[in-house]
Amino acid sequence: MTLVGSYVALSKPLVAIFPVLLLAWLRFGVAALAMPHWLRRPDGEAPMTRRTRGLVFLESFLGNFMFSICMLFGVSMTSAVSAGVIMASIPAMVAIASWLFLRERITLRIGLAIGCAALGIGLLALAPTAGTHGAAQGGAPGNHSPAAMPWLGNLLVFCAVLCESAYAVIGKSLTGKLSPKRISSLINLWGFVLSTPFGIWWALRFDFASVEVGMWALLCVYALAASIWTVWLWMTGLKRVPAAQAGVFSVMLPVSAAVVGVAVLGESLSSLQLIAFAVALLGVVLATWPSRRKALRHGNV
Repeated sequence: MTLVGSYVALSKPLVAIFPVLLLAWLRFGVAALAMPHWLRRPDGEAPMTRRTRGLVFLESFLGNFMFSICMLFGVSMTSAVSAGVIMASIPAMVAIASWLFLRERITLRIGLAIGCAALGIGLLALAPTAGTHGAAQGGAPGNHSPAAMPWLGNLLVFCAVLCESAYAVIGKSLTGKLSPKRISSLINLWGFVLSTPFGIWWALRFDFASVEVGMWALLCVYALAASIWTVWLWMTGLKRVPAAQAGVFSVMLPVSAAVVGVAVLGESLSSLQLIAFAVALLGVVLATWPSRRKALRHGNV
């Protein structure tokens, strides 16, 4: 989740150069070249059923393709810190979705952790954000100006929140059937297929020679982080952690997005925002601190 927040913030310079739909296609394409060997079914893994194939498609369409489109368009219209405020709802949305669809029980401590996560990052809404929108001005052809429809960027980021909650819940179901590496490769391949018509249309109209070498390097890092590293880490973790508890860790997404926005993109950070981050991280501590029962089970008093 820390890596996700970092690449969400670092995608702002990329959406200033590439049209969003072209950027999404390039991301999936670069990652597809890096992990074709992950598509092979491991020994001992059962063939995919029709339901599993449907879940893989939904995981890619909602949590990969639509999340990328909504988030990239959204951050092109708002600041990384503002996006962090909206993404504060991710832990709560994941918990609600896991309760509805996976029938997971939300314990008191997980509930308090979700509350801390939402409250901490929600405090960002009260903090001054002067100067944070300057970096969002302009953009590549096909990317709307943030000054034209500022409400749309916030709405798209919230749609990305909904996609992220679906990603967590569906991913939890898939980890019991497929290996994390195979899930990563399959959903990236679907993302590439879904974005290809839009990507080709924009590629025929885009001047690739105008892109500097540094931006190509950033694009490669963005593609590897978004489609390989983060997906594999998330799916591997979901094999061992309930979805509601994993959702608490999504608080690191807005935290790291805001930190990168300040440290790299020159956005502002106030003392109230620092307090907000501390409260949010308290939620992670509450969710992960071993219970007394578990400590006694492992012989620790």
